[in-house]
Amino acid sequence: MKVHVVNHPLITHKLTVLRDKNTNSQVFRHLVEELVTLLAYEATREVKITKVRIETPVAPTEGATLSSPRPVVVPILRAGLGMLEGMMRVDRKSTRLNSSHRL
Repeated sequence: MKVHVVNHPLITHKLTVLRDKNTNSQVFRHLVEELVTLLAYEATREVKITKVRIETPVAPTEGATLSSPRPVVVPILRAGLGMLEGMMRVDRKSTRLNSSHRL
């Protein structure tokens, strides 16, 4: 399994506050969501894209959209549910699976 260590001051700061025993549960949940949003950028770094032509207000141009199949987000156990919103914030069109889905 490939391991990628994210070394970023903002992530280090948020992890420190998250791990502090004096952090209340509301702040903890908010930090988990923020951290997952930040980490999702790293986790999706190699997702394939497809070039598309679009019309901007100024001129036509070429952009990119995520290729199919899109990423699938699967929260593992209850702890994963707290991370789901942060991941979905990065790509609202990602497929979301939960315990009601059968693979």
